[in-house]
Amino acid sequence: MTRETRQKPLDRDLRWPLRLTRAGLVAERLTRAFWPFWTLAIASIAALALGFQDWAPLELFWAVLVAVPLALLWFVVRGLRAFRWPRVAEAEARLDATLPGRPIAALNDHQAIGAADPASRAVWQAHLDRMRARARAAKAPAPDLRLAARDPFALRYAAFTALMIALLFGSLWRLATVTAPAAGAAQIAASWEGWIEPPAYTGRPTLYLSSVKEDRLEVPTGSRIILRLYGPASALTVSQDIASPPPAPAASPEAAPDSLRAFDLAATKSGTLSVEGEGGRSWQISVLADGAPTVAPEGPMDRKADGRMVQSFHAADDYAIAKGEVRFTLDLAAIQRRYGLAAEPEPQPVLTYDLPLPVSGSRADFTEVLGENASEHPWANLPVVMTMTVTDSAGQTGSSEPMPLTLPGRRFFDPLAAAVVEMRRDLLWSRENAKRADQLLRAITHRPEGFVRDEKAYLMLRVAIRRLTAGREAGELQPELRDELAKALWDAALLIEDGGLDNARERMRRAQERLSEAIKNGASQDEIQKLMDELRAATDDYLNMLAERQEEDPADRFTDNQQGPSITDDQIQQMMDEIQRLMEEGKMAEAQELLNELNQLLENLKVTQGEGGEGRQRPGQQAMRDLQDTLRNQQQLSDDAFREGQQNGDGREGQGDPQGMRDGEEGPEEQADPSTGGGEDGQSLADRQRALRRELDRQRKGLPDAQGQDADNARRSLEEAGRAMDGAEEALRNNDLPTAIDRQAEAIENLREGMRSLGQAYAQDQNRLQGAEGQAQGDPNREVPLDPLGRQDGARGQLGDGRDVLQDKDVYRRARDLLDEIRRRSSDQTRPDLELDYLKRLLDQF
Repeated sequence: MTRETRQKPLDRDLRWPLRLTRAGLVAERLTRAFWPFWTLAIASIAALALGFQDWAPLELFWAVLVAVPLALLWFVVRGLRAFRWPRVAEAEARLDATLPGRPIAALNDHQAIGAADPASRAVWQAHLDRMRARARAAKAPAPDLRLAARDPFALRYAAFTALMIALLFGSLWRLATVTAPAAGAAQIAASWEGWIEPPAYTGRPTLYLSSVKEDRLEVPTGSRIILRLYGPASALTVSQDIASPPPAPAASPEAAPDSLRAFDLAATKSGTLSVEGEGGRSWQISVLADGAPTVAPEGPMDRKADGRMVQSFHAADDYAIAKGEVRFTLDLAAIQRRYGLAAEPEPQPVLTYDLPLPVSGSRADFTEVLGENASEHPWANLPVVMTMTVTDSAGQTGSSEPMPLTLPGRRFFDPLAAAVVEMRRDLLWSRENAKRADQLLRAITHRPEGFVRDEKAYLMLRVAIRRLTAGREAGELQPELRDELAKALWDAALLIEDGGLDNARERMRRAQERLSEAIKNGASQDEIQKLMDELRAATDDYLNMLAERQEEDPADRFTDNQQGPSITDDQIQQMMDEIQRLMEEGKMAEAQELLNELNQLLENLKVTQGEGGEGRQRPGQQAMRDLQDTLRNQQQLSDDAFREGQQNGDGREGQGDPQGMRDGEEGPEEQADPSTGGGEDGQSLADRQRALRRELDRQRKGLPDAQGQDADNARRSLEEAGRAMDGAEEALRNNDLPTAIDRQAEAIENLREGMRSLGQAYAQDQNRLQGAEGQAQGDPNREVPLDPLGRQDGARGQLGDGRDVLQDKDVYRRARDLLDEIRRRSSDQTRPDLELDYLKRLLDQF
């Protein structure tokens, strides 16, 4: 069999792969040979479509008009010389190189030796069959059109980009305007195009006048109106009265009458815009004025316990607020110029803070909260004037009315800490006060025993005094040294105020003193909450210390105070709750009086864990404490969710504070990401809510048995609180903060109702238990409960034993004791509402 006979069937199988491979070779060689030609041609078309011939100088235009055709001709000749038509053998070699074993070349080979041996021929034939099978699977390879090695600067891509820009923003009809001035070419037909571009900050779209159907248009002030006229100058004209003065056409003086004419107008007033001539149109333009932005504070400024200012404000603009700031200037006329403030103040820059703007959402109309801490500023707690200013994107500004107020700052209720802070303020007010501050600080630290309780704070003050004395003796106190002394005095005051006393009794007394000082100075609710938390913590530590002493030596417990009053720890908590309530209602005198009573009770304390006897815990007492902790944690979680909603713009405007915020609870200052919700130990808000739900389930299962309607109401309220927590967790998982806050408020209300009913149920059970024990034991030495008038509670419906209530000689002391007992019982929120109302009416008589 001849080679032609063997290859004929194979040629039919390889016909199209070979053709496609050869076509790919042609494309590769054409691309490599002529890429400079089509790159220059595309760039020239793009330049003409963008109007190069309209603005280029005549000499440059003629130079380019001659150079570009010559360059194109050179690239064509160079490409023809470099181009070679691919042969069939080259296509076969390219295709064969893509196959394993090069089967096409193998099929064109012949057997060199052993042709006469049948076995050798059989092996050769089998080899040819395998190569033929491989050749039938051949596919044309893709051509290699990469030109990076020949075009390292990517000029071809630049040309394509210019062409795309020309197609979008230019016009291919401009190619018809490329005529030689001397050629006397025919004039093109008259035409026009135009568009209106509103300022970018308005967010309005561009209007293409050729496609607008309406004859009346409303555009923002400052909108840019661009018109382009083509054809003879006499064919089309523009008339308008919306720009003052009317601008001249943007054409060069050397331009011919038939060249492009462009008008660029800025709309400043309402009027008419017309393109007169063949195909012209007219529009009635209404220019919308851009009003100045407005800003105003909402409500009085609030001060947190740490001195942080919180001020809500509302800002609005036609389009968007770009930035804002709040400025505080010293109100010197409102300051009482005495003591350290009698000297002339040294110049201080205006205190300025940036107003927070919404991170997401519209900035045209919004309400935000300014939160800054100016406690360390020299003007802290002094009269200032606050002015808010906002600026819109057009550069217009708007300011709020000057608002006189006292610049919020941290207040110190420890007298020593307050004195140190006052000396710090006097130094920052004027360096003339250095001598006075030196003398007063020396007087403070002269005999520190019993006065400066913290040794570290005392050492810090002594170092500050030495540096202050050295600075005075060296001449005028330098600003750098003054600032360092101010920082040292601030740290010492914080240490004295917050302290680190190891003795529980001293911490409790100190907390009481600070709370008493806060009552005198009219503390804010946030400060009251912080001080009450400190008093609760110090009192708990003191009670724990007494309990530990009892465990060490029960027989020697309170040997000095055995005749003193007996009071339970939950009654102490109720008294502190009543003190806080009175302070929040503004009844400072009554709060101070009740605080004095609490101090006296704690000084002569005979503590029992319950009302049933020594060392015996009242049923349900631990359960009530656990529920109180759960309620407190739920309020804090609700605060965190509310603050997160405010920060991320997810909260509903006008919703107000959640239930936990209405109770005066101060949430944590940390802010978290909305998707996860920052929390304690890195937990998300949803995880914390789930943990609270599980803790409530555990507490419900561990509640002691209680009977009656109140117990049933308590269980039902706790179940509803659990369901509300489930709803809050689901809403937090879905990032629906408003719904979560509503469910959390329901959970808080149900927890309170459950605790109230549960306390009443336990109190009723305890009264029944005590009555049964007294009747069963018949112990004459047993202490029998007395009513508020000092009589023994009667049994079996009797009102009392009829003993004379005025048997004591000291009638006034007896009246005082009666009033104290009524107040104590009225502060016990576990008593029935009917009894509480009766006790409150008694108190109103006094």
